[in-house]
Amino acid sequence: MTRVLVSGGTGYAGRFIVEHLLANGYKVTVGGRTAPAPGFFSKDVPFVPLTLDPDADQIEAFDHIYYFVHAAFDHVPGKYRGGEGNDPDGFRRANLDGSVRLFETARDAGVRRCVFLSSRSAYGPQPLGTLLAEDMHCKPDTLYGEVKLQAERSLLSLCGHGFVTASLRATGIYGDPGPGRKHKWACLFEDYLSGKPVSPRAGTEVHGEDVARAVRLMLEADAVRINGETFNVSDILTDNRDILSILQRVTRCPHALPAAANSDSYNRMETSKIEALGWKPGGRDLLQRTIEQLA
Repeated sequence: MTRVLVSGGTGYAGRFIVEHLLANGYKVTVGGRTAPAPGFFSKDVPFVPLTLDPDADQIEAFDHIYYFVHAAFDHVPGKYRGGEGNDPDGFRRANLDGSVRLFETARDAGVRRCVFLSSRSAYGPQPLGTLLAEDMHCKPDTLYGEVKLQAERSLLSLCGHGFVTASLRATGIYGDPGPGRKHKWACLFEDYLSGKPVSPRAGTEVHGEDVARAVRLMLEADAVRINGETFNVSDILTDNRDILSILQRVTRCPHALPAAANSDSYNRMETSKIEALGWKPGGRDLLQRTIEQLA
């Protein structure tokens, strides 16, 4: 049974990754600051302390680990862009320097593959209507995006025959967040159901399970096809009106829906590169089923 260490495994995206790997026969260890609460995962999962301190020697955490999935990120709660708060230096030190140190430690410990959970924010602002493709020039305008992009490049510099690496640029991850946690649309749902005005907003969404399947694909694909590569992980373009229309139907709420957002000039993410490896997201059907369950 293949051993995988998932940093940030109790985080929003990390939980999907852990559960998916467990369901597909992997032996998963979760690394982070605090151990998961009993019952947080569907099975008992070993835990090892893991930090984003670049000065820490953490090679023991990688004992007997074959794959490393880095999904940990240190930020102000509830914020990614702007997640540095009042400490940009500390944010960069943890999320860039700390991540690079973990990549190097994983390589030195003999880990065979490393997958980094990056972000759409690495692209930065692009002309309206641009299809975001992995080979285009990135120009992040946030510290969050800059840190993600620099971490991608640092991981790329470490890749080789014995240390296969890949980065996944995900965006708009949704789904059941796990026991005791609110889902990403909780406030949106509450505002609509209580009759508060909701502003139009468009965005791309991808289910956490689809992100997790992309991670597993990086662990199982032919190394030649993924080594040193970056892949977009994105699904459907939707807006608040579309999301709330599903909620309205399920709850029979009488409140008016917000106006449709203008999505014609929204910059979609090109996903043909990862789809060529066999990845296929759940699309609108999965979005609808998930909202019905969350409702």
